[in-house]
Amino acid sequence: MVEILPSLLAADFARLGEEIARVEQAGVSMLHVDVMDGHFVPNLTMGPPVVKSLRKITKAHLDVHLMITDADRFAPVFIEAGADSVSVHQEACPHLDRTLRLIQAEGALAGVVLNPATPVATLDEVLDFVDFVLIMSVNPGFGGQRFLPGSLRKIEQLVERRTRQGLGFKIEIDGGVVVENAAAIARAGAEWLVAGSSVFGASDSGAAVRSLRQAASVGSLV
Repeated sequence: MVEILPSLLAADFARLGEEIARVEQAGVSMLHVDVMDGHFVPNLTMGPPVVKSLRKITKAHLDVHLMITDADRFAPVFIEAGADSVSVHQEACPHLDRTLRLIQAEGALAGVVLNPATPVATLDEVLDFVDFVLIMSVNPGFGGQRFLPGSLRKIEQLVERRTRQGLGFKIEIDGGVVVENAAAIARAGAEWLVAGSSVFGASDSGAAVRSLRQAASVGSLV
């Protein structure tokens, strides 16, 4: 089943509780949390205290995406704060195997992220134990960017590897996800669709979630 993960980076932080309640009423069971350190990407966002506060107001799965250079140090801190899954960038982790296994040992699902220019083949040594793979369909660091079509090919490559090797990891995509491309994304094989501006930038975020889910569901049936 396709899941829509609203990205809280695009939400109104002055009304964050209301924003979360509205998308939860639309059937959302997973929320995406972008963490940026100003080094790996040119922006700064939320830290563990925000995740800890989120955990108090929602039972939704908190999917924390670490766009940071020191994931080994901070992944356990975010898990302690309430993260259910943590993803780290292949490009930022010199000891990727160790980092992913650390996340799992701390009790969270472990995901690995690929930037647009990083080939899928760089993950061949970790696909047999990773819980999910996140394909960036924009260059990370800022919201509101347009979807990069080459991301669909990377999803298809992951599906081919998953099928050929009998693996069970989920495929997530983040960046420029809108109603117009949701069907194509789901058709390519992605199960978790992160959407920020297209959800929280809409006049009715709940309706936006429902529209995205309907479009993606049509694609997943093709």
